[in-house]
Amino acid sequence: MGQAMSLRVRTLTALERLCFFEVQQAGWQRESIVPGRDGGFFFFPTHEQYKEDFSMLDINLLRNDPEKVKENIRKKFQDQKLVLVDEVVALDKEYRESRQQADALRNQRKTLSKQIGGLLAKGQKDEAEATKAKVAALADDLAALEEKEEQLQGEIKKRMMVIPNIIDDSVPIGKDDSQNVELERFGEPKVPDFEVPYHVDIMERLNGIDLDAARKTSGNGFYYLMGDVARLHSAILSYARDFMIDRGFTYVVPPFMIHSEVVNGVMSFSEMENMMYKIEGEDLYLIGTSEHSMIGKFIDTILDESKLPITLTSYSPCFRKEVGAHGIEERGVYRIHQFEKQEMIVLCKPEESMEWFRRLWQNTVDFFRTLDIPVRTLECCSGDLADLKVKSLDVEAWSPRQQKYFEVGSCSNLGDAQARRLQIRVKGDDGQKYFAHTLNNTVVAPPRMLIAFLENNLQADGTVRIPEALRMYMGGKDHIG
Repeated sequence: MGQAMSLRVRTLTALERLCFFEVQQAGWQRESIVPGRDGGFFFFPTHEQYKEDFSMLDINLLRNDPEKVKENIRKKFQDQKLVLVDEVVALDKEYRESRQQADALRNQRKTLSKQIGGLLAKGQKDEAEATKAKVAALADDLAALEEKEEQLQGEIKKRMMVIPNIIDDSVPIGKDDSQNVELERFGEPKVPDFEVPYHVDIMERLNGIDLDAARKTSGNGFYYLMGDVARLHSAILSYARDFMIDRGFTYVVPPFMIHSEVVNGVMSFSEMENMMYKIEGEDLYLIGTSEHSMIGKFIDTILDESKLPITLTSYSPCFRKEVGAHGIEERGVYRIHQFEKQEMIVLCKPEESMEWFRRLWQNTVDFFRTLDIPVRTLECCSGDLADLKVKSLDVEAWSPRQQKYFEVGSCSNLGDAQARRLQIRVKGDDGQKYFAHTLNNTVVAPPRMLIAFLENNLQADGTVRIPEALRMYMGGKDHIG
């Protein structure tokens, strides 16, 4: 809720100008202007001008069915958040009662304000002054109530921001990623009859990486890619761009830094803490994925329903803290602080979001299969879902070296959570407004994807085969090394 505003206007002429021009231009109602002490006037927002921005979930869900919200929290194994539901319900009750009191005062103020002109017209100055004093007192009481409302709404919002979104009924119940469920495999996973080296060793044999120099300049989790490996990295991104354009998506290069308002809108607090780098002294964060700035592009907008779905594919560098220790297979270029990625973003009608969810992950599967990389899909269980997500699926690529699959992309349906936080609404043909659904999915994220590419296309002589789809981006080469 916005702050209670006050603007003092000294003369009736100025008041009239505000009433008939400035106030109308701003969309504020005439009754917002009331007489104050010493002959001036105070300008206050009315009930209708306040915006309930509780975020993540519709507040009506907690008002009408708090047990559903609690059950969802239990499914996500976040029992420590159960108390937040009861706190929100109690705070919201107090908030609405305060608003009712404020409405009563506004009506009383309106009635008294109308009387002042009549009293002055009859020459009853003393009565008019007495009425002005009553209105001024009401204004003080109203200001106190509005301050209380603002405080209450702040407390509600703090809690609503961490209550998780309602997951889809199809999501399997489990505590963590160890309980994710395999859905389908695409391509035959093979293990060659020769030893597949560690991915860093493959790159070094191709004179394609320098981790030691990167540690000196930047620390662990950074890299120099060089020669054919660097070219391969760029070729994969160029191919991914054209692959998605051919599927009807609009190519976008977004900003690589975003304001905190956008960060709070697109991700949960826990994600932000573990991922985002903040620019010192600035209200700017480096993006962890282009999804952040791509969804942020639509903040505070009303979309025409006829223009949906909006389908975008975006390129960006990505920056992530990637805190914690990791084993050898997650070192090298697997888990790093800086990488590049091709993403896909969809804004659509609520009833279309699950179909778009299916189409998005299928795009990634199809992309990897054109590069002769076997993949599988995994349904993320309830405990592995970030708080804003309704449903999520991981795409994993086959590693001949490890003889197992590893994650190379993630497809997510966030329902209206991001749209609610960022106020991204859709205006239907009937004039009604509703929140859009947002989805995102990784097309490809090298250099991690390079691990799968190099291992699956490595030949016995140490060369790396270039699949047909990629050759035009590699100057016609059918192999490197």
